[in-house]
Amino acid sequence: MLKAGIVGLPNVGKSTLFNALIANAKAQAANFPFCTIEPNVGTVSVPDERLNLLAKLSSSKQVIPTRIEFVDIAGLVKGASQGEGLGNKFLSNIREVDAIVHVVRCFDDDNVVHVSGSVGPIRDIEIINLELALADMTQIEKKRERLKKQTRTSKDAQIEDQLLARIYLTLQEGKAARTLAITPEEELVLRPLGLLTLKPIIYATNLSEGDLDGGNSYSKEVINLAKLENTKSIKISAQVESELIDLGEQERVDYLKDLGVQSGGLEVLIKACYQLLGLRTYFTTGEKESRAWTISTGMKAPQAAGVIHTDFEKGFIRAQTIGYKKLLEAGSMNEAKNRGWVRSEGKEYLVEEGDVMEFLFNV
Repeated sequence: MLKAGIVGLPNVGKSTLFNALIANAKAQAANFPFCTIEPNVGTVSVPDERLNLLAKLSSSKQVIPTRIEFVDIAGLVKGASQGEGLGNKFLSNIREVDAIVHVVRCFDDDNVVHVSGSVGPIRDIEIINLELALADMTQIEKKRERLKKQTRTSKDAQIEDQLLARIYLTLQEGKAARTLAITPEEELVLRPLGLLTLKPIIYATNLSEGDLDGGNSYSKEVINLAKLENTKSIKISAQVESELIDLGEQERVDYLKDLGVQSGGLEVLIKACYQLLGLRTYFTTGEKESRAWTISTGMKAPQAAGVIHTDFEKGFIRAQTIGYKKLLEAGSMNEAKNRGWVRSEGKEYLVEEGDVMEFLFNV
């Protein structure tokens, strides 16, 4: 399951946004269940209208969407990398997530005191990014110290030490580790360290209701920074999300339309996380259930089958595949087969977004 950590300075609207997103997930249709693991962790199902349409076509008894876990991580203060505030807890929690959602305050409100005394999105971002970088530098220093003896005789240790030195220099220059070109082999070497600045990040500009559509000068600063860092920035409003909680489905649609936006914050955030991490969705469908499965872009058919069960990957023979739009056009899987639209794909097939698949395998 994809795990996204929501971070930010105190009083930027981070926890308000988290609570509103989780409540809105709970308020959605029964097909998209919600559960709370801990007070600061919420697991929500990913809304996907394609899945509902497939379930209707197959008269499925169950609809099982893919899920995403949001973690509301303790607020960060300056000095967290040295243990200030809840720094140690904050940093250890970030190490466990796949992606960071950095909530940045982009609204003025005299009733909500800013920890720094004024609204300053770029300054706020720099505070958190610096603490993450300092924590990574400490990790690297400790690891390189442990590698000292090994580098005398081990070529692998020498290669790892050179990689860590390259990342350390990048951090000293004020850049995140994710800005470096890291090979898949190097990623495996770095994985045990859990480097914080290596994790992909989304900047979520927390706007007032009136600024949600077009943004404001604050959010534009964040957008420009995100472009420089080659990452994503989204507009979101804790205020709006809080107001959506008690509205019915049509009321939500009308309310968002009046604000000039098409989707609520939960959907926007999930889509951004999927794009950032290079994730895709494929489906299985039948009378018993219709289900969505999350895979990484570039996965081949056997690997996609392995997401369901490791035996499917080990004994993979072939996959019966059709795009969900073509299946809906046919009206049933049998009709799609009669029309010759269902393809038989082998081990080298790259699974596409929205594929509907049935796997044949040896036990």
